[in-house]
Amino acid sequence: MIIYRSPLPDVDIPEVPVTEFILRRAAEVPDRPALVDGPSGRTYTYAVLAEMIRRFAGGLAARGLGPGDTIALMAPNLPEYAIAFHGAAVAGVAVSTINPTYTAEEVRFQLQDSGACMVVTIGLFVDTAKEAAEGTSVEDIVVIGEAPEGTIPVTDLLGEPLDQVEVDLEDHIVVLPYSSGTTGFPKGVMLTHRNLVANLCQIESGLAVEDDEVALAVLPFFHIYGMQVLMNGLLAQGITIVTVPRFDLEQVLGLIQDKQVTRFFAVPPIILALAKHPIVDQYDLSSLRQVFSGAAPLSAELALEAGARIHCEVVQGYGMTEMSPVSHLTPPGQFKPGTSGVTVPNAECRIVDPVTGEDQPGGGEGELWVRGPMVMKGYLNNPEATAATVDADGWLHTGDIAVIDEDGHVTIVDRVKELIKYKGFQIAPAELEALLLTHPAIADAAVIGILDDEAGEIPRAFIVVKPGQEVTAEEITAFTQERVATYKVIRDVVFVEAIPKSPSGKILRRMLRDAPA
Repeated sequence: MIIYRSPLPDVDIPEVPVTEFILRRAAEVPDRPALVDGPSGRTYTYAVLAEMIRRFAGGLAARGLGPGDTIALMAPNLPEYAIAFHGAAVAGVAVSTINPTYTAEEVRFQLQDSGACMVVTIGLFVDTAKEAAEGTSVEDIVVIGEAPEGTIPVTDLLGEPLDQVEVDLEDHIVVLPYSSGTTGFPKGVMLTHRNLVANLCQIESGLAVEDDEVALAVLPFFHIYGMQVLMNGLLAQGITIVTVPRFDLEQVLGLIQDKQVTRFFAVPPIILALAKHPIVDQYDLSSLRQVFSGAAPLSAELALEAGARIHCEVVQGYGMTEMSPVSHLTPPGQFKPGTSGVTVPNAECRIVDPVTGEDQPGGGEGELWVRGPMVMKGYLNNPEATAATVDADGWLHTGDIAVIDEDGHVTIVDRVKELIKYKGFQIAPAELEALLLTHPAIADAAVIGILDDEAGEIPRAFIVVKPGQEVTAEEITAFTQERVATYKVIRDVVFVEAIPKSPSGKILRRMLRDAPA
């Protein structure tokens, strides 16, 4: 067995709940803005944030919620997102974070699977929340901002301030984000206080955030990257976070200029815009000290091009929801174009040939396996999927093919798993295939990811039409548009006579990737 340990020294991981950890500097900087809503300027200082979190926790407790209960949080990036998230954590209530662009059907699946009894959202998504809640355990819909009839304004939920409910840090679930893992349908990823705090400690030295910094949070808080690296990681550093509810390049550039943003976290499509879009030259981005890219591979060429244009380092890291999420990052001064950086402290990894199971020496390619305190407790209600992802020795099998160089830097070179990465979001081919097979004119279907300059990858569907039936590519696009979130919609369709499969019935995706469009 060849184990690659982090070249960074181990760090101490305190035995504290996650909210206590992220508010550790609140008493030092009580009047410093913690969260600022970019479009409106609405601001919460660290002192007010801490108080509002405790009042949200008190409101949940007054309604009888506590350990064993789950609420759903379906909202864009707003300062109140952190209040709801950590208010639940203080009350001992788990939070299942939901993508607000999901359809009601997708939301309902997550509400049912997580057992959520409350949805916290904004007015724009109330109709979706109400439709999704039908037939689930949801009893209340709480609304941030103006609340339509039949819902509860978040201000009415706030109660007497509550101190942290006692929880088992190793076992108690703080958050249930949903991930497709290495394959298959979305599954609830059980992340504990220990998982979250451990990963925040593991990334602290690598991010090297200074006391005077301002960060821009455009990556969604419902996604593990935005949730942990931006919201939790930066609050734990006591700096100011400017939130943006959705990505708009001109607005983002204006906020970087006006708020003197020093730290910007992005995904490859945003890096592409920084490198290529002509509007970038109209803004002063000189305050930026570093741009950090994650959620999908960033090419060395694009990182260098963007960095040269905006005059700051553009680096990347690697992680998964199942790892809370960061397992690799680039420490200051150790940038290597094209790599995802080095293994975080207190973690170790292996490079394992997926065919032979043999560990690979430095420079050899194989599946990346990772072990450390940030690895999830498991998938909710799914021991089979858990066992397929995390083995008996605690190694998480990432499903990505990687290589480690002589300096310990990891480069992701291919993928074992079937997931499609669209602008950092996961798309499970199996989910779209199952949907397509419900169409009355479709006999068989297969979905793969194909490269796309803007999105990273987009889904392409191979369709076998039933004898005597007719269906157009446009009709298939419309069919998926009505049933899934925008980023999952099939817009690239290839009609074929048959789907290539193995004798056991497994779709041979490699043959589809090699087939002409």
